[in-house]
Amino acid sequence: MRKKIAIARFACLFACLAQGFLAQGSLAQGFLLSGFRPGIGIPEAAKASVQADICIYGATAAGVIAAYTAKRMGKSVILIEPGGHLGGMTSGGLGYTDIGNKYAITGLSRDFYRRIGKHYGKFEQWTFEPKVAKHYLQQYLDEAGIKVVYQSRVIGASKSGAEIKSIVLENSIKPDAKTNQTVSAKVFLDCTYEGDLMAKAGVSYAVGREANSDYNETIDGVQLMKGHQLPDGIDPYKIAGKPESGLLWGVSPAKLEPNGTGDKKVQAYNYRICLTSDPNNMVPITKPEGYDVSHFELLARLIAKQPERKTLNDYFIWSKMPNNKTDINNRNGFSTDMIGMNHDYPDADYKKRAEIIKAHETYTKGLLYFFGHDPRVPAELREAMLKWGYPKDEYVETGNWSPQLYVREARRMVGSYVMTQANCEGKEVVKDGVGMAAYTMDSHNIQRIVINGMAKNEGNVEIGGFGPYPIAYGSLVPKEKECTNLLVPVCLSATHIAYGSIRMEPVFMVLAQSSAIAAVMAIDSKKSVQQIDIAQLQAKLKADPLVNGKTPEILVDNEDSQHVFVKGNWESVKKGGYGPSFLATSENDKNGGSVTFTPQIAAPGNYQIYVYFPKVAKPASEIKLSVKAGSETKNISVLEKDIVVEGQTSGEWYNAGKFNFPKGNASSVNISSEGASGAVAADAVLFVPTADR
Repeated sequence: MRKKIAIARFACLFACLAQGFLAQGSLAQGFLLSGFRPGIGIPEAAKASVQADICIYGATAAGVIAAYTAKRMGKSVILIEPGGHLGGMTSGGLGYTDIGNKYAITGLSRDFYRRIGKHYGKFEQWTFEPKVAKHYLQQYLDEAGIKVVYQSRVIGASKSGAEIKSIVLENSIKPDAKTNQTVSAKVFLDCTYEGDLMAKAGVSYAVGREANSDYNETIDGVQLMKGHQLPDGIDPYKIAGKPESGLLWGVSPAKLEPNGTGDKKVQAYNYRICLTSDPNNMVPITKPEGYDVSHFELLARLIAKQPERKTLNDYFIWSKMPNNKTDINNRNGFSTDMIGMNHDYPDADYKKRAEIIKAHETYTKGLLYFFGHDPRVPAELREAMLKWGYPKDEYVETGNWSPQLYVREARRMVGSYVMTQANCEGKEVVKDGVGMAAYTMDSHNIQRIVINGMAKNEGNVEIGGFGPYPIAYGSLVPKEKECTNLLVPVCLSATHIAYGSIRMEPVFMVLAQSSAIAAVMAIDSKKSVQQIDIAQLQAKLKADPLVNGKTPEILVDNEDSQHVFVKGNWESVKKGGYGPSFLATSENDKNGGSVTFTPQIAAPGNYQIYVYFPKVAKPASEIKLSVKAGSETKNISVLEKDIVVEGQTSGEWYNAGKFNFPKGNASSVNISSEGASGAVAADAVLFVPTADR
């Protein structure tokens, strides 16, 4: 029955979309019956075709933002999702958002986290429940009048020279050539984690790790580091001390290659697990079908090796989400990462991928069951695990389990420009930046092997210490000779280690918005995506960040020397603030000083003022703040206890209130260290236009 419904839904959605396009009158050919010209992997049979200005493949959070942007800019859009889930990892369990530095998150991406914040009664929030994320992503689609075509996956692409003319979709649940559909568009965006449309279009891509020598890097390729590592002394053999007995499950016979060696292996996938401790909202964790206790023999040996570790946080990153829920991630040597079991995934066919996904689900559910029931697990750990269960109100259509495997990295385009370690570290700075990243260069482990008779993990890298850096527009587009009307904001062009810094959900959303605007510009100018005016694209992103034509907010950062005046002894701190740096006084500085942030107000009216306070050692218990709005001045006392920092972020916005600002530079916000009992920070001030302007 489910398969019949899916097929009917598939056909109905395309019919509705076609009718919608005809009604818009923006597509000359509308709903067509046409044969396909020969292309890459194209079935020969004639198929019903839907035409749009822009086709977006993948309803990840990036896909949603791209579709919303393009539709707001007046283009017809079709948004296609190969599965049945909206929002990818953003609504798939990754509620403990990887940020790096909130300064890097702009436009509609930042607006999304503000909508989440409003839901929870805050200015913006980066920790949330999966269903809440899905609700607000759907809100964007509803506002733009976009209907997602679900359960429709790409099986081919037709090109004329370097231009994609159309793609073929099959039903994902029950493939049948008779129900295949084609979609024609002027520009295509691949917003999937796998890059399937990109691959079908014949665009070059990489899988795995580059050798360090390929791009003059130092931490790409094979890396044996200490992070998320097994301790010495864990025997890898089925019968301890006897190699002839064979290796335990999960341990590869591969040998350790020299440091920096390239390969085709990809970093581990896992599920970001949403559990609840609310008994009234809980489905118990039971033994999953296919449970194999031998998969956890290495874990049992690890537990025996470290009997002092008796908390869930010793084995998981157990992040608390609102309403008694979690976002659980991998921690230490043996956890939720299914190391080494995903190497075939990027280039696998759909059947093989489904098997890999199912294996990850069984492994992860089995891991939770093991911790709650296996007698080799300390009683304290078992008791702690049994207090948690699957939430009844999450993933109700998929058995309260996330339908989205965390595909951290699959294919990566080799495009017009390749982002590398040098870009992350600021040694090379691109001029065509259309988004920023700021996260640590991060790779999860890639394989579990035997070294000196012990089980060891290889591939984990966590190297940071750099500020936000620009991401090249050239990394979002293929080489022009390969494809002229495709943008790839998720499987973008970057080396393995650079991708490890860029691959964060908020960044994907930023790049998707930039890609959608670029697609519109390419259509309007009748140029290839490689030939658009990038300066104009950058200007559009700055002038209309929410794609609504309204006055944008004004940010005055401490590094803006034209609009920031510093008095007294303030030190520039390069890490932990909003943007590249922040200013701070010494905890023992009794001389007093101030930092004044003066915005240039182009549109007079009411603005909500937010002041960013980063974490500092031994902070002052009270900070003096004053706001000058034209001829009026208001003094405010900010208490340390009022600055509550949550999630993966270095600080928080403090709401200083609403003020009416005249045009020009007659208004300001002043942060003073006078009389402070500890360190005072001055970082950034945000002036947000209000609805009652």
